[in-house]
Order: sequence, then structure tokens, then C-alpha cells
Amino acid sequence: MSEAEQALATIARGADEIIKQEDLLERLKAGRPLRIKAGFDPTAPDLHLGHTVLLNKMRQFQDLGHQVIFLIGDFTGMIGDPTGKNATRKPLTREDVLKNAETYAAQVYKVLDRERTEVRFNSEWFSKMGAADMIRLAAQHTVARMLERDDFAKRYAAQQPIAIHEFMYPLTQGYDSVALEADVELGGTDQKFNLLMGRGLQEHFGQKPQIVLTMPLLEGLDGVNKMSKSLGNYIGIDEPAIDIVTKTMKIGDELMWKWIDLLSFEIGVDEAKALKQAIESGGLNPRDVKLRLARELATRFHDAAAAEQAVAGWHAVVRGEGDTSLLPLTEVVVPAEGLRLPALLTAAGLTASNSEASRKLKERAVRINAEVVEDAQRVFAAGFEGVLQVGKRNFARVRLTGG
Repeated sequence: MSEAEQALATIARGADEIIKQEDLLERLKAGRPLRIKAGFDPTAPDLHLGHTVLLNKMRQFQDLGHQVIFLIGDFTGMIGDPTGKNATRKPLTREDVLKNAETYAAQVYKVLDRERTEVRFNSEWFSKMGAADMIRLAAQHTVARMLERDDFAKRYAAQQPIAIHEFMYPLTQGYDSVALEADVELGGTDQKFNLLMGRGLQEHFGQKPQIVLTMPLLEGLDGVNKMSKSLGNYIGIDEPAIDIVTKTMKIGDELMWKWIDLLSFEIGVDEAKALKQAIESGGLNPRDVKLRLARELATRFHDAAAAEQAVAGWHAVVRGEGDTSLLPLTEVVVPAEGLRLPALLTAAGLTASNSEASRKLKERAVRINAEVVEDAQRVFAAGFEGVLQVGKRNFARVRLTGG
């Protein structure tokens, strides 16, 4: 296998689609550093593991000697990408965009190599474009072509409103590739339409069309929905190491393999296959593999010492080995008469409802400070502090305070 083919194999790991793979191989064989672009709209102030799927792929390109461009969509962020939405997004204010963008820029270097990262803002070129320029850009596509995009098509069929400015989002994202002369653009599978727009606009402006590389969307802690702050199923890269570890340990065993594929630098393809076989044969507990991933993520976003302390905190609860004070503390406000145990478990976020909590108590799946409890009538008042656990994965250290 040639050096270029080896590089392509590394790049292709975890990717959903590469358009066109043969063109990427040709550019890799040429030997020049490629310009790799990924855009991030600063719609929220913090990055989470879902964002790092693209960042990890960018880092792989960097390690192969290429230049990556972390594009902050401070202009497009004021439009709002309607991808996956059934209604018009509320545009962000300029102040919101700049505040969020500042946080983004401070966080990306936990994954990317600062020396090989070019941070750009697309207001650099769009702020110089007048109304006539925007009209000429809009002339590059038809309404019929825009309605081929799945979310637009569904909203149109359902007679839900589509604002004219929403059609501008794919065009402006595509023009970013022209302005940056990108060789490769990365994005989630839900961004494919927008990424292909960049290829078309580059051809129109006389550039060689970029390669499009799409990455799968990372399911969050619920194992069902795309990781999202609005759904609360996320792990933020700025969260304490103990939170990164404890949350990672809660993901399902099947989802673990996708997380390893998309998030791990240390567990390669061949080793992941060997680990999976060892688990299937009964020679390895999936918990041990998951803990290895949790340790790696905590180390990446903090350091080795913080990661080890976080792992020790997890062991303190799950195995009764160590100091539970290492766990993050959640304060729960209780009324003067206190809370019955089912209500407390729900308030602490360990069960979805009091009825679920009561069912877990009957199943002897609830522990307080490592001891099994079954009394649903037990009342807890302000001043109580301890570790609550439901099942094998859900636990929290809580302190009750008066209302």
C-alpha cells in the first residue's frame, strides 16, 4: 500500500461518504498540503463530543501534514442553518454570535494543533459583499433545486413556511469554499446538500471542486438522538473530568463501538475488532473497554492526572473502591417536610418519574451509599448528603438544601 493509500485509509475511517474518493487519492498523491475546511455556526457557547467528530477528522488531516481551516460562521450564524428543522430558526444577534465564537476559538485547541490551524470568520468576505453581489450569488441556484433538500421538501409538502433567507444558507456556506479555495470540506451527513453546493459554486468560479467528506452524526447519552445541548444528552468538552468519565460510562454497550470509531485516537480499527471479539467470547467485560474510552476522553480534554482521579471517583461508586467525594455534587432543593425517596430519585435526575423510581425500588435496583434500599416511604430532609444509585450506571452525589 502506498503512502497516499495509507493516508486515505486513515481519513476514511469512520467516514460515511467521500465524494469523490478517487479525486482525494489523486490529490494525496500530488504531495502538496491540502486545505481542509469545516464550518461551525456559533449557535451555542460550548462544544460537545458531537462537534469533536469533525474536529478529530481535522486532526487526522493535520497529523498527515495538511492545513485545516476552522471556519466560524459568524455571518451565516445570523441566518441560522435550517437543517433538520421543521420551522424557521430564530437568527442570532451579532452579540450572541461573537460571544459564542470567542468560546469556540478557545476550545478547539483541545483537539486541533494550534500551529496547523487557520481560524477564519466568514464575515471577512460577506461583510464586503453588497446587495448586488448577493443577488448574483442567489442567481446560481433555482428554487426547484433548493426544494430537493429533504427538510425543505418536507416543510413545503406540509405547507409549513420557508423564509427566503433560509435558501441563502446553503449558498453562503458553499461560497465559503470558494473564498477559502478548499480542497476538502467536512460535515455531518445532514450537511451533504450544503457541502455539494460548495462543489458546484467552486466550478462556477473556475476552481477545482472540493472533495466532500461526511461523518456520521454521533448519538448522545440516550443512544437514540443526535448529541445536542437542547436535548441534554451531551458531554461538553469543558465539563469536569469526573463528568466526562461518569457520563461516558452510562452509554450503551452497542453505542460504545460507534463512539470508539468516531472519538478514539488510541483504539485503532484492528484493536477495536479484537476487543469486540473478546467481549463476544466472554473473555472481556464491555465495562473495561468503555472505561478505557472514558479515561482517554478525560485525558484529552483535561490531563492524565485529572482523568485518573475521575476514574477513581467512578470506581468509588460502582465498585465501592475509593472516595465518593471525588464525584460532582448536585444540590437538590427540598420542601420543609422533605422528599420521599421516589421523588428524590426523580429530582436528582436518576429516574424519569416517581412511578419509575418506585418500580426500581421494588426491583432492588436502588442503592444509597452502596446499600440496597426498598422503602419507598422513606423521607429525606434538608441536610442529607450521599450517593444515590439506580441500576449499574446511573448515580449521583447529592446534597439536600431547604427551599
